[in-house]
This record gives sequence, structure tokens and C-alpha cells, in this order.
Amino acid sequence: MPLSDSPFSRRTALRAGAAGALLVPAGALLSACGTSSDGAAASSSAGSTGLVRGRPSLTHGIASGDPRTDGALVWARSDTPARMIVETASSESFSDPRRFEGPKLDPLSDGAGRFRITGLEPGQTVHYRVTLEGENGALSEPRAGTFRTAPAAGNVKFLWSGDVVGQGWGINRDGGMAIMGAMADARPDFFIHSGDAIYADNPVPETQKQNDGNTYRNVTAAAKNQVAQTLDDFRGNFAYNLLDEHYRRFAATVPQLIQWDDHEVINNWYPGESLAGQKRKGYTETDVNKLAEYSYRAWREWQPVQPTDAADGRLYRKISYGPLLDVFVLDMRSYKDPNPNNWATTDDGGILGAKQTQWLIDGLSGSTATWKVVANDLPLSIVVPDSLSDPKDGPKSMEAVAQGENGTPLGREIAFSRILSRTKDVKNIVYLTADVHYTAAISYHPDKATYQDFSPFWEFVSGPLNAGAFPKSPLDGTFGAQYEFVHAPDTPNTSPAEGFQHFGEVTIDSGSRALTVNLRDAKGASLYAKELTPA
Repeated sequence: MPLSDSPFSRRTALRAGAAGALLVPAGALLSACGTSSDGAAASSSAGSTGLVRGRPSLTHGIASGDPRTDGALVWARSDTPARMIVETASSESFSDPRRFEGPKLDPLSDGAGRFRITGLEPGQTVHYRVTLEGENGALSEPRAGTFRTAPAAGNVKFLWSGDVVGQGWGINRDGGMAIMGAMADARPDFFIHSGDAIYADNPVPETQKQNDGNTYRNVTAAAKNQVAQTLDDFRGNFAYNLLDEHYRRFAATVPQLIQWDDHEVINNWYPGESLAGQKRKGYTETDVNKLAEYSYRAWREWQPVQPTDAADGRLYRKISYGPLLDVFVLDMRSYKDPNPNNWATTDDGGILGAKQTQWLIDGLSGSTATWKVVANDLPLSIVVPDSLSDPKDGPKSMEAVAQGENGTPLGREIAFSRILSRTKDVKNIVYLTADVHYTAAISYHPDKATYQDFSPFWEFVSGPLNAGAFPKSPLDGTFGAQYEFVHAPDTPNTSPAEGFQHFGEVTIDSGSRALTVNLRDAKGASLYAKELTPA
């Protein structure tokens, strides 16, 4: 986002800009970030090509994001200053490619960059490949992938989930993050990453004991030996995830719509928070705004996103995906009021801020798409206490929207009561979220609610992708939320190897225009399905 619009301080942004200016060669980066505990390098696309005749190397695969009817963003990272070249074709043979000259990848962006491909036909599977051209003219080995442009007509299929490498459960040395491969095999049009793409506040140890008594063995990394407090620490967290071969295959073949949430910075954070006096293990930096600036810079460097495409250059944005679907990607972190304020009786900006709240109301009201999907990275009615709360004294602080009072909207519920009321005549709105580390289907109906000025709707929950799974949490009854399905463990912090990892799938049929949600397990098996008929 533009510094003038940032909810964080200009001072911390300038410090972030001065840090990490030296581009680390890919070999050194992989040695530091991707070496397993027995000394064997983690699988990577980088190899040793950067050492052959001075050729640049693509260090962490390629990725695409935010697809449109005429193209998509393409992301890559180089180990040395180089020009990004992208080619597209209708088949993997690349017999008649179109060539696009992208930006120069240099140390200012940690060697990472993106380029928006335009001028393509809608509804097409596009084969693309990225090559780097070094300053000496030498070319890297190419890396190839696919994306699908948004359709002018036809069926739509997409996935969503969140929560990657949380609670110390890293890349499993005995199989990696296999769920990412299962999602790639589902061949969706795109994926909504609902946040917690990294856990900057969770180090990854060599081994960790599971609830079932077995030992989980992690791929280790220098960047994951401690909590992230510098720009390079945050960059290293994103780099770590891409050491996984399943993750790289998924990123190369599935366009992503990416949000951020709390663990991209620190658990349950909000702008202006100070860690002074808090029991946050490993932290010497107490200014959360400073940590957030580092994190945001690393996020936009290492993800296939372009903030200038978003509303006001910020994170929240609308992706129009043909006549059947508009996706409203929210930012429920950058404008958040303090967590202890969630019992306020007046609205002071809530969780979205006044401008984003109005943007969502206007966007939903003006949408002509059959279905309007709201990607809310925090759930609307699941009660999520802040970790600062003391179970003996009751909650003092709340992380998400609800606070469990079951009555008149309070705190962040006030803004959402206005959103729900102002859009009650808008048909076919569905909310998708993650964050709570289990999967669920939640119905909302005014007949069961304290606040009743809204129309019935559904919220579906997915996750985690590769993190600890947790038991279900209670629901706040203000908006009449009712669990219709839950798949969650009985014990907290169940490891990925013990199950309860999830992703959600949404399909829209172009004939009936019905939207079907499948909540799936780590292997892709359906646990629950719900078909919604368009109004």
C-alpha cells in the first residue's frame, strides 16, 4: 500500500526499505533456509544452474495470481540481477509462444518480481514458462506452469484454505506438504489463500512430539530457528514454504488470490499494538507496526500479488471471474481496532475500517455476477479469544468479529450488522474463511438471531493446510449462526500427520448456476457437501 495510506508508521517503513538490500545467491539461501537436519539439501528447482557460465537461476519455482479474463500475474525470483522473460502458449510444446519482457529482478525486491500477462483469450488454459536473462546475456533454465484465464462463460471451480507451517509443524521430512499436491491434482481454476501463509512467530524444530506419541520430523531452516523480527527473517519464512516440492508444483499450476492474517506478523496482532509487558517468547522488538512493515514488504515480494491492482493500492480487492462469480478479498488485519475493544457499544472502524466497510457494501450491491463470494480471513461468528485473555477471569480481548455475548451487536459486529443489513436484498452471497484450524459449515438465519435485519446466508470454514488442528470453538448467536457440520479433533494441536488437515472446494455449474461446496480432507476426499440454488 502507498506509505501515505499505510496504517503503520512511515518511520518503520523507511527502516524496512533500508534492510535486506544485499541479494543472497540462491545456493547460499538454500543452504541457510532449506537444509535438512542430516545435511541434505531440501528439494529445490534451483539446483546448481546459477554456477554454470554465470547463468541466473530461478530459486523457488514460479507462481501465478489474481487471474483475469485476459491474463494473470506471474511471479518468479532470481539469484542474481536478471530480466524476467515470460512466454505463453496454448500447449506445453510451446510451438508458437508469445513472448513478454518483464521487469528486472534486483536486490531491492530480494530478487523477486512479478509481471501481469495481458491480451489472452478468456476461459483458456494457458501454458507459461519463465526464463531469466542475466546482465551478461546468459539465460537460466526455464520453469513452466499453467494458469486459466477467467471465463466469459462456462463452469467455475476453485479451492480455498489457509494456515501453513503453524505451531512448529513444518515441511514433513517423510512426505512433505502432501495436501498441496492433492490441491494441485484437483485442477481448480484458482485458489483463495485465506491467510496465515506463514507463521512468522512459530519456529520449526528438528523434531516435535505428536499427540499420538509419534515423532514428527521437520525439514529445518535457519530462517525458522527463531521468531521473525527482521526483513530477512520474514523473507526467509516465505522462502521456507517453497522448499516443498508439492507447494512448488501447486504454485506453478494454480493461480492464487492471497490474503494475509495475523501469523504473517505475530499471533492476533493489530495496528499500534506494543509487545511491551506481554509474554511473547523470543521477541526483543516490541513495536508491532515495525514488524508489520517488514512482513508486508516480504509478503508483496514473495507472493504473486500486485497491490496496485487492489482498492487504493491496499490488500482488499475484487476479482471478477466471469458472469457467474465475483470474489471480494478482504483485509481484516490492517485496519483492525484493538482486540480489547470488541465490547464497544459504538462503531469506531471495527475490523475493516470505515472505507473498506463501505467498499464491500457498494461492491456487493453493485455486483452483477450470479454469486458473490466474500473471502473473510477471520470468521464472523466463531468465538476466537485473544491469547491475552485469562481463562480464570474470562475473556479480556477478542481476536475475530464475535465476542460470545449473543445479544445486540457489539464492537466489530456493529460494522458487520450494517454490511448484512445494507446487502440483505443482494442475492447469493457466500462467506469463506479459515483461521480456526478445522473445517465447518455454518448457516445464518434471522429467525435464530438476536439481530434480525438481514437475509439468510452461509459461511464455510476450511483449514489448516499444514499446521496444528484444534477442537471446534463456540458460536456467537447475534446473527443466528448454527453449525451444520464440523470436522475437528478432540485434542488441541493435532499434527498434520494425525489428520484433520483440510481444503474447501467450490464449483458453479454454468447450466443450473448452482454453487456446490465440498469440504475435503488432506487427500481430497469429500467430508461434507452443500448445494446452494441461486435466488
